[in-house]
Amino acid sequence: MNNHLTLRSGNPTLNAKTFSGFDLTAGSTMTIMGTVHKTGLALLLLMSTALFTWNLPNGDPKASGLMIFGMIGGFIVALITAFKPHMAQYTVPIYALLQGLALGGISKFFETMYPGIVTQAVMLTFGTLAALLLAYRSGLIKATENFKLGIVAATGGIAFVYLISWVLSWFSINVPLIHSNSNMGILFSIGVVVIAALNLVLDFDFIEEGSEKGAPKYMEWYGAFGLMVTLIWLYLEILRLLAKLSSRRS
Repeated sequence: MNNHLTLRSGNPTLNAKTFSGFDLTAGSTMTIMGTVHKTGLALLLLMSTALFTWNLPNGDPKASGLMIFGMIGGFIVALITAFKPHMAQYTVPIYALLQGLALGGISKFFETMYPGIVTQAVMLTFGTLAALLLAYRSGLIKATENFKLGIVAATGGIAFVYLISWVLSWFSINVPLIHSNSNMGILFSIGVVVIAALNLVLDFDFIEEGSEKGAPKYMEWYGAFGLMVTLIWLYLEILRLLAKLSSRRS
């Protein structure tokens, strides 16, 4: 696909300014296969620490401590990566390890409540990734300008809703639309999962354009980082949706 209209992605780490400010012709350049390899390595690192917290005994205080450490540390490293793309080759592996600590704890929590839910969420996440990659490569889904604008706007809207929910939680006010297992709550979660999944298409397009423009080699790690952010978001939203559905059956 050679017709990339803009460098826009709903993922905040991948945006129109990412490829500006450096010489696109100097030294080794970014490739799609290189980004795939680095994404795979980052996922392996994430899974290694996720398994560590996952295997901690139920009730072990270290589990919650590591989960919180992973969440806060991962957020800080993500900010550094977003503002310093040239450091991605160093920060992305650290980000993956920290996010693994958080995801392992979160997954264990949901698995304890609803046995089998994590396996379903993992399979659905990677199944969605494979399906959308196939659809993108075959041309079935194209990242047109209107498509990008719609996904970016929807992603921003979801982020705003979550931000408002977080602020209200400080005043002990719950937003049923996000947390409820009602029909509206489930429909909301389905919508968020769809938007998170479609962000993968924008990430594919962004990575492909970076390769075509001859971005520096370290941008492979940055592209892998952006893809990781979307995959983690998608996994958590699928986990939330499955939990809502499971709670209705219990």
